[in-house]
Amino acid sequence: MKIALIGYGKMGKVIEGIALERGHTISAIIDVQNSDDLEKLNKENTDVAIEFSSPHAAFDNLSKCMSGGLRVVSGTTGWLDKRSAIEKACVANKGAFFYASNYSIGVNIFFQLNKQLAKLMNPHQQYEINSLEIHHNEKLDSPSGTAITLAEGIIENNDQKDSFVNQAIPKTNEVPIWSIREGKVPGTHSIKYISDVDEIEIKHEAKSRYGFALGAVIAAEWLNGKEGIYGMDEMLGFTA
Repeated sequence: MKIALIGYGKMGKVIEGIALERGHTISAIIDVQNSDDLEKLNKENTDVAIEFSSPHAAFDNLSKCMSGGLRVVSGTTGWLDKRSAIEKACVANKGAFFYASNYSIGVNIFFQLNKQLAKLMNPHQQYEINSLEIHHNEKLDSPSGTAITLAEGIIENNDQKDSFVNQAIPKTNEVPIWSIREGKVPGTHSIKYISDVDEIEIKHEAKSRYGFALGAVIAAEWLNGKEGIYGMDEMLGFTA
């Protein structure tokens, strides 16, 4: 399979190594210094593009890909207020768009556990909810996309919550997300339910970027030959 890399930072380099290990070829590497080369990508020279760029560049990168009807796996966070425009362009140009806030298989299982725990805890409003995410100090966005996905999973399954708040004391209707940026932490997320008598915690701790990158390459393999809008739930069979 011919894979184009859009964004060649630390994650892009790990993705490149895994793709080559799995027998794929890299058709192009697009980064800040050669961003104009994005215009050269097409269905003939690229089966799937994997986009891990930056919050300020993602929308433009994806717009160009969608205008050409490409298949794209995207993992950049911090731009999702414009996601609907990308999905409309994807459908209009018969492309394929696969988005996930986190491509780790383990994290996506964690998302399902989070939703199930929220359902179980919904009748027990004496428990306060607390969400903590820790990432390396080079991560640009806060809260992380993964933390937002976790908060959304709680909100969907808790009658008392309808929004989240970052780095602030929450109102009764809000899920608090506390963000820490330190060292070289790949990513740690925990959800706690705390009462006067006990607490319940679920936690996912990444050991390296490898799990995220491997998931992105697996998603690209799965997306090849498809059209439409997809995510990890479809790939992992979590949808009904």
